Amino acid sequence: MHGVLILNKPKGMTSFSAVNAIHKLIGVKAGHAGTLDPMAEGVLVVLLGKFTKKAKEFESSIKEYEAEITFGIETDSLDSTGKVLSRKEVNITKPQLEDAMGRFTGEIEQIPPMFSAIHHKGKRLYELARQGIEVERAPRKITIHKFFLKSFDKNRASFVVSCSKGTYIRTLCADIGNKLGCGAHMSKLTRIKSGDFSIDNALTLEQVFKLHNRGELEGKIMTNDQCQMSN
Repeated sequence: MHGVLILNKPKGMTSFSAVNAIHKLIGVKAGHAGTLDPMAEGVLVVLLGKFTKKAKEFESSIKEYEAEITFGIETDSLDSTGKVLSRKEVNITKPQLEDAMGRFTGEIEQIPPMFSAIHHKGKRLYELARQGIEVERAPRKITIHKFFLKSFDKNRASFVVSCSKGTYIRTLCADIGNKLGCGAHMSKLTRIKSGDFSIDNALTLEQVFKLHNRGELEGKIMTNDQCQMSN
């Protein structure tokens, strides 16, 4: 069984665990094209069989997310799973927020968070972060293709962002909070697109298991002719 399966990864599960569950179910080699944090949900491109060798091709595609940002609270992980570092009063307006968001559109530089899987001298950054160690990280060039506000209510806002590979939405939220002077963290994250693969066509793990038990899963696995990668 070779091809691509689009999974709607649930919250609270690592990308590795989700892929491993599919591997154990169907008994073929499996990988993914772009990890999602455990707290995040949404599109996880699962590569099966020979398609695991094409991970880099799929990873380079444009990703689109819907996220929630909470203002006034900063955490060490830059999201709601981390330790609270500071609390500040929030007194921002919608125009101020939209202006700040506009400053993070196009090609920008972003410093990766300490709680990330990037290697530093043989160790993952998150391993160092858990030991209370912070190291200097070089900024990386990323591109924010689309960035618009969906809703805003006092200390919370939701937005949709389309971005290049390597973009950390947690960092984007924290940077916006710093720009506004009140601090912020990412409180929700859903990947709604990865290349041409949409959450509208993604299967839950429960659906994957049911389809497999009925012998219908193979019809949901896409092959070369059905896979397009938008870069």
